[in-house]
Amino acid sequence: MIKAKSSVSTQRAKKSNPGASGKRGSARSAYSKDEIREIFRRFSVQRPEPKGELEHTNAFTLLVAVALSAQATDVGVNKATRALFAVVDTPEKMLELGEEGLISYIKTIGLYRNKAKNVIAMSRKLIDEFGGAVPKTREELVSLPGVGRKTANVVMSMAFGEATIAVDTHIFRIANRTGLAPGKTPDQVEAKLEKIIPPDYLFHAHHWLILHGRYVCKARKPDCPACVIADICKAAEKTSEMPAPLVPLT
Repeated sequence: MIKAKSSVSTQRAKKSNPGASGKRGSARSAYSKDEIREIFRRFSVQRPEPKGELEHTNAFTLLVAVALSAQATDVGVNKATRALFAVVDTPEKMLELGEEGLISYIKTIGLYRNKAKNVIAMSRKLIDEFGGAVPKTREELVSLPGVGRKTANVVMSMAFGEATIAVDTHIFRIANRTGLAPGKTPDQVEAKLEKIIPPDYLFHAHHWLILHGRYVCKARKPDCPACVIADICKAAEKTSEMPAPLVPLT
């Protein structure tokens, strides 16, 4: 009997606290359709034209920059690639530079040796199988060395204008912390976000969520007083209950 009561209490706690961590693979969004639309409406007013922060000059340099950004900051990648992209902006030039030459530019980035190996292999495959052009489909992109689904989604969005959701650590954290799109894996979160985000907000949603996670809903301590959705948010770990949105409700 005690065990049964404990189980019921746990279930009730989870229902009343949708933003808490735990088993969340099959959990639904904690927000209604109207609340979700209002969340993204406010993001759209706050940042009408959100931009990715990785510096690049074309689709190839974007692909390289995103591949290099795994387990690294955009700031750190940009510092390393400014000089690199000034001399290398095609797969052909990357092969001419070679693995050791590439390492000389990116050695300040974590896992640089493995990343350099992948970028060279990626460049070779782009030349051999795609005529030196960056492919536009997810299936083709993920076939490239060092390119996963997240990297493919970023390139599809930023280079080719596709409405995709690239779930990085920021988006994964926000989706689970707030209960917006709970999931055990990035793929689960991606699928849920694509399902619940209103179509007219989907294209920019990726950048809105990343920037919100990077500058407001931070990993260590969310800056709730500066949050435009503070009064809507259902996260358990809010640092302030003050309903003070910076963006007008209407």
